[in-house]
Amino acid sequence: MKRTFHNNTIAFFAVVFIATLFFSSCGQQIPPTGGPRDTLPPKLVFAVPSQGALNFKGDKIIITFDEYINLDNPFEKVVYSPTPKKNPQVEGKLKNVTIKIKDTLEENTTYSIDFTTSLRDINENNPLRDFTYTFSTGSYIDSGFLFGKVFIAETGKVDSTLIAILQQNFDDSAVAKEKPRYYTKLKGDGSFAFKFIKPGKYNLFALKDADGGKTFNQPSEMIAFLDSPVTVGVDTAMRLYAFEEAHTEIIKPKSTTAKPDLKKLDPKKVDDKRLRLSNNLEGGKQDILSPFILISENVIKEFDTSKIKLTDKDFNQIGGYRIQMDTSGKQLVFDIKWPENTEYKLIVQKDFATDSLNNKYIKTDTLSFITKRTTEYGSLDIKIEHIDTTYHPIIFLKKENKIFLQQKIEEKRYRIKLFKPGDYQLEILYDLNNNGKWDTGNYWEKRQPEHNIPSKQVLQIKANWDNEVNVDLGIIK
Repeated sequence: MKRTFHNNTIAFFAVVFIATLFFSSCGQQIPPTGGPRDTLPPKLVFAVPSQGALNFKGDKIIITFDEYINLDNPFEKVVYSPTPKKNPQVEGKLKNVTIKIKDTLEENTTYSIDFTTSLRDINENNPLRDFTYTFSTGSYIDSGFLFGKVFIAETGKVDSTLIAILQQNFDDSAVAKEKPRYYTKLKGDGSFAFKFIKPGKYNLFALKDADGGKTFNQPSEMIAFLDSPVTVGVDTAMRLYAFEEAHTEIIKPKSTTAKPDLKKLDPKKVDDKRLRLSNNLEGGKQDILSPFILISENVIKEFDTSKIKLTDKDFNQIGGYRIQMDTSGKQLVFDIKWPENTEYKLIVQKDFATDSLNNKYIKTDTLSFITKRTTEYGSLDIKIEHIDTTYHPIIFLKKENKIFLQQKIEEKRYRIKLFKPGDYQLEILYDLNNNGKWDTGNYWEKRQPEHNIPSKQVLQIKANWDNEVNVDLGIIK
């Protein structure tokens, strides 16, 4: 009997020990979690008056959501339509948004409150997008809508800080003197949407509203306009091109006798009276499609071209080139037609130039370089479809905002034997006045700006390669 009791006790404690290890091990492998991350925005539960309420007579609205919300900068972000004389007071607290109306409401009018990007939940900051609360003081909700997109005419890009506006007053000066009947903010892609508006005729504009007045009252403000009114209920999608009108800027001439402020200069450079020059060589090679350029840090005040000599590799002087100063006064440009794969030496003699700080070139230097081979370039074959010469289209190839090709389009095909390799952005300018450059518009003269349209197509020009480019102007336009 005694022996049996002892065995059972040992067995019992063994089971308890194993169970303890098991549950302890399980606890270490599966730690408790807080559940999946909340990715859902706040959801409307109810509103008083209800969403889409008719015959509204009150002055207060309460909107309730299913979770705690954060109302971010309602003064800037919340859009009211029609545009009120006095903006409502909007507050967010816990799960509620309270709107107190400060204006006298018009009869038989649909009102909408677009919260744009102002509403988010508190926990995960999830935005509630495209939430608009509507009500009507009449017996129905207006169903008119108008969509569109705004481009910057000079670049073809978009600017989401602009607003689109609808004016019922058709006087030219109304856009400068009166707040619009409706306005809306542009989205990130430059698009806009008017919803729940009264059908009828309106003047459509886009503005860079610098002072928040929603009027075109400053010369520096961008504007876009259509040549004729839109009809809400008939017209659905519009395209606008924004521009800044040309205005004369008064520039005071700089004094040529003013001395530099030595306190703002590097002390080491103050004592160093050497004129230092850099150049535009690429790894010791000269681009055969571009001039050679000597570049000074400061404006070059005086220079003597007789003290600059271009020679072959055996120091035999070469002629047939010109040296000119560019408009900045800091670059000396060598105008010459370069042959391929040819060695040169540039001899710059002592005291050939003096800059605006009276620094001088203090010793004679010789710079050796070689021109590139033609195999380091690619050829370019541009094929163009759907040409409308009445718009005088010009094709541009740009890299880092620098123009590498500008070609007026009059034929279906252009071949360029040598073109510098790289990735280029293709742009098309509709040069309406045929002067070879982009021109801005003028609202008061009812003159639209010219359209500069960038293509999404990035052209990769490869060296020693026949590069073909197909451009469909019907699609780009």
